[in-house]
Amino acid sequence: MLNSLGLPRAPADTRVVVAMSGGVDSSVVAALLKREGYDVLGITLQLYDHGAAVHRKGACCAGQDIHDARRVAEAIGIPHYVLDYEARFRAEVIDRFTQSYLDGETPIPCVECNRSIKFRDLLDTARDLGADILATGHYVASRGLPDGRRALHRAADPDRDQSYFLYATTPEQLNLLRFPLGELPKDDTRALAREFGLTVAEKADSQDICFVTQGRYSDVIERLKPGAVHGGEIVHLDGRVLGRHTGIIHYTIGQRKGLGVSAGEPLYVIRLDAKAARVVVGPREALATRLIRMTDVNWLGDIPLEAVSETGMEVAVRVRSTREPRPATLRQDATGLLVELALSEDGVSPGQACVIYESDDPRARVLGGGTIARAMAEAAPAAA
Repeated sequence: MLNSLGLPRAPADTRVVVAMSGGVDSSVVAALLKREGYDVLGITLQLYDHGAAVHRKGACCAGQDIHDARRVAEAIGIPHYVLDYEARFRAEVIDRFTQSYLDGETPIPCVECNRSIKFRDLLDTARDLGADILATGHYVASRGLPDGRRALHRAADPDRDQSYFLYATTPEQLNLLRFPLGELPKDDTRALAREFGLTVAEKADSQDICFVTQGRYSDVIERLKPGAVHGGEIVHLDGRVLGRHTGIIHYTIGQRKGLGVSAGEPLYVIRLDAKAARVVVGPREALATRLIRMTDVNWLGDIPLEAVSETGMEVAVRVRSTREPRPATLRQDATGLLVELALSEDGVSPGQACVIYESDDPRARVLGGGTIARAMAEAAPAAA
């Protein structure tokens, strides 16, 4: 008989490391597993300057959050360790985030944090501690497959589903990861926190990018890379120079407000040309995207990715965390993976993720995803 984590042993004989951020979700996970009789250890990662976010509402992994995690661990009676991952986080997440913006992209540091820090380095640490499982407070579901592997699915609570940020989890990592909140609504998590008497029961959820403790993203980039931001031209799609800007990092694809130029028509940011330091603007219809090229693809499907030929595979994809998955066709050609959207989407930005689902069902399985390298307007040619 399998225990609640899908392992063939008693809970008391199963060591679980819980990644405790100091928030309500991971705290409830630790308390739940402790109540079920598992051998639970709590680990909190210090990811950036702990003094910078002590008083900021909605932060995580720094300052007060570390103290909150420690208090929860003491209250439920589990060992708790704080690991200094600041140098790793700076190199793998913050520096990449900064360079991506300078390259005219719109990065998602949460994806890189999960890929490079939580589900790689922390998983290695959990193994060193003799853990059988690493559990987190993410809202995503992990389910066993008939062949013993694990599959990733959208969470039961659609408003909390974090599958978009976890597409880069590898099959090997999934075998050791568990997400106990994947089948719970957020309201139930809060209720459990109150039932356990946790001090973080009413704590606000983490918001936005954790290491941007004040001001704008561009402020962080200019502080970390002084002298790297250069001004340039704001150019209409038709070639007209409409004005100048102080740096492409101040703009995102699809932006309309705050462009600082006027052309007698509503204008949107269509493209960011980092090499030429140009912000290209135009009408909204120029934002429409039908084709997406991806890099750094992670595949979780049952059939090999190479088997996805030019004839295509019907899937659903999500091009922003705030959008629902939409029907698409997945193709593999000589240059790599190509997604053709059934209906065009606006504001598809290089640097964002394109996450692939089995369907647009609310509980659909995650098949993988990658980083958007290029977004194109034209439809794919019909297969011969």
